[in-house]
Order: sequence, then C-alpha cells, then structure tokens
Amino acid sequence: MTLFHPDNRNRSPEHKRIYAFYEILYTINDFGAAVLFVVGSVLFFNEDTTRAGTWLFLVGSIMFGLRPAIKLARELKYLKMGDYEKLAD
Repeated sequence: MTLFHPDNRNRSPEHKRIYAFYEILYTINDFGAAVLFVVGSVLFFNEDTTRAGTWLFLVGSIMFGLRPAIKLARELKYLKMGDYEKLAD
C-alpha cells in the first residue's frame, strides 16, 4: 500500500467506509472554515466588530490548517489496517 494513493479507498468495504467518514469530516471542516471567513469579513466592515472578525479569521485559519491533518489521519487509519510490508513500495 502506498500512502495517499487514490486507489486506497477501494481496497475493501472497510476502506470505503473509512474514506467516506474522513471525506465528510474534511467537508464539514472546509465548510466551517469558509463560513468563519465570510462572517469574519463582514465583521470587518464595522470598527466595533473588527476584533470578533479577527478571531473568526484565526479560527478559520486553524481549520484550514487541519485539512492536511485530516487526510493524514485517514491514511494512517488505512495503514493500521495492515499492509505494513507494502508501504515501502
């Protein structure tokens, strides 16, 4: 098994289930980060809400930073399922 190979999701029914779970998590994270950025942008129009907008930008940035972590977590889950000897290939 090669990490981040697109065919990993089709190796077994369990791989498909894991892929679907992490894709949902990834999408929820992306959607949440996008909403925070849009709301944060609107808050910048008013000087009184700039601080709240800055916090939303920070949290949204952290969520965008989680994107690769979610994909790595999925690949490590696949790796736990076996095929350690094929990883070097």
